[in-house]
Amino acid sequence: MSLRSLIPFGRERTRLTRPDFHSFASLQRAIDRVFEEFTGGFPAFTPTALAPTMDVSETDKEIEITAELPGLEEKDVEVTLEDDVLVIRGEKKAEKEETDKNYRITERSYGSFYRALELPRGIEAKDIKASMANGVLKVTLPKPKPANARKIDITAAA
Repeated sequence: MSLRSLIPFGRERTRLTRPDFHSFASLQRAIDRVFEEFTGGFPAFTPTALAPTMDVSETDKEIEITAELPGLEEKDVEVTLEDDVLVIRGEKKAEKEETDKNYRITERSYGSFYRALELPRGIEAKDIKASMANGVLKVTLPKPKPANARKIDITAAA
């Protein structure tokens, strides 16, 4: 067995991929290829065009999430925590000042977006802090305290 057979790289892409275990894998790849050719690289046609790019970092005491939201203000963004899932949601609205404009190409995206991040259990919503400046949202949350593990003695059954 060669080392090359253990590396899960796809043939067409340079990113790590799962092996195709189901019978519709080739059909899925063909459909993906058709959509990639149709969109021609225009980001407005991709479903993640409005999803903000993020950085998630951590220290010993807290987790920090930074999201780029260019052109948005605090009133356009909502941050919620429900069932240990942090959701960043908002809407980028188009300006309505167009009187005699004839567009040749438009690459700016408008519409609703959201990102959901599953967080470790035990984070309290009241301890989360969020701030926004220059189109960058910064969410800081304290790390939960580690769970207390207790050893349970095993006895012989009678």
